[in-house]
Amino acid sequence: MAELMGRDGTWTFDDTAVRIVPGHERGVHKLRQDLGEFTVPLIAMAGIAYEPARKGGRLRLRLRDGADPLLQVTGGSLPDEANPYQVAVDAARTDVAEYFVDAVRRALLLEEVPDGPADRYLLPGPAVPLSAAGVDGLASFDGERVHLEWRWNTGETKRQWGPREFATADLEAVEWRAAAGLESGYLRFRLRGTTERVKPEHDPNAIELWGFKKESGTTALLAAAVAARLPHPSAGQDKALTALTALTAPAPALPAAAAAAPPASGADGAAGADDHDALLRRLRELGELRREGILTEDEFTATKTAVLRRFHTTG
Repeated sequence: MAELMGRDGTWTFDDTAVRIVPGHERGVHKLRQDLGEFTVPLIAMAGIAYEPARKGGRLRLRLRDGADPLLQVTGGSLPDEANPYQVAVDAARTDVAEYFVDAVRRALLLEEVPDGPADRYLLPGPAVPLSAAGVDGLASFDGERVHLEWRWNTGETKRQWGPREFATADLEAVEWRAAAGLESGYLRFRLRGTTERVKPEHDPNAIELWGFKKESGTTALLAAAVAARLPHPSAGQDKALTALTALTAPAPALPAAAAAAPPASGADGAAGADDHDALLRRLRELGELRREGILTEDEFTATKTAVLRRFHTTG
């Protein structure tokens, strides 16, 4: 077992997982404290590194892409002081940090853990219930339903909608962006079938965020808790791949005898009409997949071209 204690908290590795306990001293970021103690299984790790500095250094745990809903929803934009997968190392504990790195790397090698993207969340996400405050609204999540309340300074457009509530089954995705410069951030809940993008200050399914330390840390945790209960992003990619394969697959060939036989009396052109009807149905399905967001615009265009090419060759 390897254990590293520092001002940011304590990391413990038992050959199967890293247990991270945040520190509670002044200066430890609120996001770390709100996230609390959690465990990272070995299967979720992609690597670990120790970065020495003049006075101590920093230990960084790298996770597989898509393994953690918090990293997934924040897009790697957490500042170092808020990132729970980094820990400051005092100068007196550099040897312990190096031993910790060797122990994790040896376990990853022995267990042959892949470092590629994960196809499902390997961490459960932050504990619920959770509440978070934004500039113009308050969000809460109990594990099943999201509730939004507006503040006194909310714009008229949002205020007209009144309080908002929706189940996770109604959500397609949750989006979180930190404020950047003069541009405010947002926490947005995207409902299924919604294609129109409205600015956060006018979107009744979003709250605005300014800065990071005041409110964005808790909103990031809430976003991660919701994301952990939605389908993994790779699930949509698998569905899109299946749809593309089905739409572009060639029609089954007719048996040799049927292909050679002349058309039945009164059935001239029926086979061609059936082929055209099938291709038209595929084009309609293709449009539906694009509207639902399963296919990107590029995928839609490429697949539509392939289907139309077959349409013309059957004429």
